[in-house]
Amino acid sequence: MRLVLLGAPGSGKGTQGEKLVAHFGIPKISTGDALRAAVKAGTELGKKAKATMDAGGLVANEIVIGIVEERLGQPDAQKGFILDGFPRNTAQAEVLDGMLKRLGQPGIDKAVHLHVTDEEIVKRLLDRAQKEGREDDKEDVIRKRIEVYNAETRPLLDYYSKQGKVVTVEGIGSLEEIFNRILAVTR
Repeated sequence: MRLVLLGAPGSGKGTQGEKLVAHFGIPKISTGDALRAAVKAGTELGKKAKATMDAGGLVANEIVIGIVEERLGQPDAQKGFILDGFPRNTAQAEVLDGMLKRLGQPGIDKAVHLHVTDEEIVKRLLDRAQKEGREDDKEDVIRKRIEVYNAETRPLLDYYSKQGKVVTVEGIGSLEEIFNRILAVTR
């Protein structure tokens, strides 16, 4: 099973991704986690990423892509994986398709879109910020993140729709209800 999780920040990708990992026994590959692992392992790409991260900059696209490719080439990802946070745009999706071919792996099976309204996302993230004491998650910042998602990442729905791979799941309800909806469309 090779899944891409799509949805705005706060839609539940991380939570549902962890449940899917446990269910399918395949790794969840998050770009943030992969970057940190490459830095910790001291790989060439990890060293390049660390220099940028230490300077407070955004890690270059080619480094992120290289790190994802390194991760997808590892033995535990051969039988499948769940991608969270990559691809972020159509250009990265095209690179991912080529990368999987180069690695001799099948393409993406499904792009699971967790649909949650913008207002529900704002409510969730403000609630989470309050519970976790995160003062940086103000409503205007959250709305900006949603705006960036809609502009940059949402077009992936069209990209994967054209391939017949998008499955949209209502992302409102209990964790178990949402998880069961995902399982129903990924079989």
